[in-house]
Order: sequence, then structure tokens, then C-alpha cells
Amino acid sequence: MIKRKIKILLVDNDEKFLETFGGHLTTEGFNVTIAHNGEEAIAKTKKTIPDLILLDIVMTGMDGVETCEQLRKDYELKNTLIVFLSTRNELFTQLAAFEAGADDFISKPIKQKLIVAKIKALLRRRMDEIPEEVVFKVNGLTINRDEYAVSTKGSKMVLPRKEFELLALLASSPNKVFKRNEILHQIWGGNDVSSRTVDVHITKLRKKIGEAHLKTMSGVGYKFETVA
Repeated sequence: MIKRKIKILLVDNDEKFLETFGGHLTTEGFNVTIAHNGEEAIAKTKKTIPDLILLDIVMTGMDGVETCEQLRKDYELKNTLIVFLSTRNELFTQLAAFEAGADDFISKPIKQKLIVAKIKALLRRRMDEIPEEVVFKVNGLTINRDEYAVSTKGSKMVLPRKEFELLALLASSPNKVFKRNEILHQIWGGNDVSSRTVDVHITKLRKKIGEAHLKTMSGVGYKFETVA
């Protein structure tokens, strides 16, 4: 089992803070991505799911509270911690942050070491929900969650996000039958998505990784079938 780095998205409109604190988090062993505003933060979560988002309140364009509300509408971020890190520490501001879906609120100024200690404490509580196995092998396939990549017979391909998440879901429980509705809920959030979407993605995956791995259970769903 290979343990991956915890992914943090640091969102602030202060370039100096992003550079200094982002660098500090990196030296602490975190995988850090930065965003300068709410719109950029939302766009970056579409590319990779962070374990933790550190979010400022006052930003140009969409403020932190509105950004948090938008992030919490994304089913794929259901296990992502959102922590506000701001100089705006009035009671009504903190209440608005928590109502928007924040997990915690840290007031600035605060020493960087103390912020990191708080972050680690929060992550420890959530650790059982953060997958540690970033790379796993099944049926001759090597699946890398961080890279959205699958390798087979010495050939490596990076899959589109939804295709990869579908493959990783099925391969995480070999021989388990996943119903279409269950797949739609876990991968697409079940929001106005046709069950035909699953079939289309399965067809694309079969063309890329071969026919043997994914078996159709007629009228039910799909499973990742182990082969002898």
C-alpha cells in the first residue's frame, strides 16, 4: 500500500500569504494547490478533489461564504473539509461560515505552526474517510487515484475523470454488483443524469482497458470481474 500526500487547496487573495503559508504547508508534507478567488477555487476542485480547503472570507468577486456554499453543493466534495482562515472574525461572520457548510473557523493572525496543528487535528478525525491506498492492483491493472491513470501490460493511460472514477469504484470491490442507481449516485451525484450515461462510460472503458474486466449484469448494473 502506498500512502499519498494529503491534498490541500489554499484560497486567498493575498499573494504573499499564499506564497509563504503555501510553502510552509508544503514543507510540512502536504500537497498544496493555490487559488486566488472563489471562482478559481471551484474550477480547481473540478480537476482534483482536495482533502481540505482553507478559505478566506474577503476575496474579489465571489466571497468566501458564497464560495463555501457552492462547494458544498458538489456531491464529490462531500468528504472534503472546509476551514475558514480569515481576519474577519466577528460572530455573525463565523456563524455565516458555519451555516454555509464550514467545518471550522480559524481567526488570523495566528502562528503558522498552530494552524498546521489545528489542520492535523481535523484531518486525524477524518482520516478514516480519506483513502490511503492511492495505488492498487487488480486483474493486471495498476490504478493510480492521484494521477487518474491506469496501467496495463507496461502501457499507461490517463483517463477522463468520470471514466476513471467509475473504473476505480468498480475495481475497489471486485465481483460486487453495483446497481446503475448506486453508480449514478456515487459518481455523478444522481443529479438529473440518465442511466444511459453509465452505459456510455462503460463502453468507453472497455475499449481502453479490454472487455474482460467489466461485466454487465443484465437489468441490474455492472461489476468488475476478477479473472483467473
